[in-house]
Amino acid sequence: MAEKEEKYNLFSKIVRAGRRTYFFDVRSTKAEDYYMTITESIKSINDQGIPLYRKHKIFLYKEDFNNFKNALEEVSNYIIKEKGEEIISSIKKHKKDTKSTSTEFTKIDFEDLGKD
Repeated sequence: MAEKEEKYNLFSKIVRAGRRTYFFDVRSTKAEDYYMTITESIKSINDQGIPLYRKHKIFLYKEDFNNFKNALEEVSNYIIKEKGEEIISSIKKHKKDTKSTSTEFTKIDFEDLGKD
């Protein structure tokens, strides 16, 4: 099966983005026409520490290229216009929102929690 897949995969471009990797592949149909697949691969680690990859794939055919490209450009321009090009990290915002100046701790006696 891998041999068959290699035969039809003609060109690839990889975009790495943190835990995500995007694969843009040009493939050939049996009629020898071309189309594109866009695959998003997301790396995560299971409970045993073994890496897992979730994949989502889009098949994009030539007749849809212009509409897809125009929509991507329009949406991208909207986001840049509304939010600028600076990356706004939810992690950074979360850390900022949860900063505490207190160093006091509340003592909890776990042995007393189950008693009523």
